[in-house]
Amino acid sequence: MNEALEQISQLLAHPAVSNPLVIAVICLLGLYVLARLADRGFTRAVNTIRTQFGSQLIDDQVIDHTHKPVFYTVVAVGATELIRWFEVSGGIAEKFVFVLASLAIFFWALLVILVSKKLLQHSARRGRSSASLVQIQTLPLFENLALLLVIIVGAYLLFSLWGVDMTAWLASAGIAGIAIGFAAKDSLANLISGVWILADGPYNIGDYVVLDAGERGRITHIGLRSTRMFTRDYTEVSIPNAVIGNAKIVNESAGINPKYRIRVPVGVAYGTDIDLVETILLEAASNSDLICEDPVPICRFRGFGSSSVDYEVMGWVEDPEVRGRAVHFLNREVYLAFAKHGIEIPYAKQDLYIKSLPKQP
Repeated sequence: MNEALEQISQLLAHPAVSNPLVIAVICLLGLYVLARLADRGFTRAVNTIRTQFGSQLIDDQVIDHTHKPVFYTVVAVGATELIRWFEVSGGIAEKFVFVLASLAIFFWALLVILVSKKLLQHSARRGRSSASLVQIQTLPLFENLALLLVIIVGAYLLFSLWGVDMTAWLASAGIAGIAIGFAAKDSLANLISGVWILADGPYNIGDYVVLDAGERGRITHIGLRSTRMFTRDYTEVSIPNAVIGNAKIVNESAGINPKYRIRVPVGVAYGTDIDLVETILLEAASNSDLICEDPVPICRFRGFGSSSVDYEVMGWVEDPEVRGRAVHFLNREVYLAFAKHGIEIPYAKQDLYIKSLPKQP
């Protein structure tokens, strides 16, 4: 750089180019050519890296966004060196360098935003099968956080470049942040819980869940503030993430097998042919269109009740949503089959014994 500036100085000392306007034009043209060469060399180096390593993050869009920041950075640095070389201080020249540096910071910020967005999207695609915080659901949150961080750093660099004191601004921002934190602690708790719910994935949209309070329904929306669940009563329940994040949740749609098991307890009177009872129960479960053939339905002799022999018939349904209908039709088939074969279903009875009648007056 010093040798190049020495040659430029000798050239500018020539009488033919001693005019200040001519000198300024020559310097600007030289900086323009140098910046274009640097831009071309940087682009070639990036393309070489992409070819050798096959990076998916470096595409044509990223390369297109590198031209302006490299160009304005070289021009700003070159203009600064020229000002120092020719000992020009203050005035329009210095403001011109500040404008060039501001443009360089602006375009570098745009490039960082683009690269961070692509990096987060790549991490979200890879995080589908891992316990990563960056998931498809949390991607907008991290994109906004990255954007906010780049804006803050870029604003700080711009203010520092133009000599604006940031101490008072930072102090005010700190006090405001503490006040906002206390005022919005519930919202922040819901936000943090929402991030962990989206990252951990205890349930997904479309899953049937049962909360510890007894609510049961299908998850329709998972947001950063709340989770919405559509119940079997055709009502939508909105639950704050801070509440549902600390609750015990039974996900009926999760697990290795997406099918859901139903259980129907049945009691028959003592003295009933239990072989016939087991045959009837299995036939009733097999005849239902809602109960799966694989795994096959089964029945179990559970125990001896106070007034009945207790059985339980079990089968699998494809979706937890049809659990209620499957239990309804299975109960109906069992009742009709027992009535057809004369099998008694015992029920609670009370006998009243009268020792003596009241005396007649």
